[in-house]
Amino acid sequence: MADENNAPSVDETPISPIDRRNSLEKHLQTRPDPQDLKNRNILLDSNAAPSLQAAQHDLERQRATDSLKKGLDKRPDREELIERNILPDSTAAPSLQGQQKELQKHMRRNSLEQKLQNRPKPEELVREGILSEEENPTK
Repeated sequence: MADENNAPSVDETPISPIDRRNSLEKHLQTRPDPQDLKNRNILLDSNAAPSLQAAQHDLERQRATDSLKKGLDKRPDREELIERNILPDSTAAPSLQGQQKELQKHMRRNSLEQKLQNRPKPEELVREGILSEEENPTK
C-alpha cells in the first residue's frame, strides 16, 4: 500500500458561520439581475409559471411553424411567377442571369439599330404609294 503521508489531504477544518455568510452575501451581490439573464437568453422572458414556460415556448414555436407553412402553401409556383414577370424565364444559373440580361439588351439594341438603318426613306414610301405627298416628312 502507498504511504498515507504522501497522499494529498483534504482540509476538514470547519468553516465559521460568519465566513460562510460573508461568502454567500458576496456571491449574491455579484449575481446578475433577472433582466440581464433574460437579455442573454438564460431566463425565458415570460410571465408564466416556470413549470409552464417550456410548454409556452413549444406553443410559440408551433405557431411560428404553422404560420410559415401557411405562407409557403399560399406561395405561387414558378410558372405563375414567370407569367407575372417576377422571375426571369431563364434556365441559366442565377450567377449568369445578369450577364444574360445584358446580352439580350445589347442584342435588342443592335437589332433595332439594324432595322433603323434598313428603314426605307420617305421618298421611297411616297414612290411606292404607302405615303401621300402631303404626308412626306421631308417637305
